[in-house]
Amino acid sequence: MVAPWADQQRKPEGAERARLIGKAIVLKAKEISGPQPFACAKPQYKVTDYGPDMIFQGAFGEMQRVDRKADPKASAASLGFAGAPIRTLETGCEIDVHFVDDTTAEVGLNNYVYTLKKR
Repeated sequence: MVAPWADQQRKPEGAERARLIGKAIVLKAKEISGPQPFACAKPQYKVTDYGPDMIFQGAFGEMQRVDRKADPKASAASLGFAGAPIRTLETGCEIDVHFVDDTTAEVGLNNYVYTLKKR
């Protein structure tokens, strides 16, 4: 889906989205396999609990700094996050993975939010 922080007047580029939808991403101890930019040869994993203002590289917090009425909790809830803290897997690569629940995670990339489902 188009990310809440994206400029709603301008649609983000869809070519990358089309290339990524339906592709598998496999998180392994020593690598992440999948399409670029998800693939990573040497991840440095760290699990962290974030508040809603910090997920997606702080995008919801930034939205609130620009518009005080923007509520990070409401923005996170619109994407399925039920409260805080939000467990996040920092990969040490370009991508952080934010867990909605035990089988669903979300990743922000170039003004889109991608939903990952555990198989």
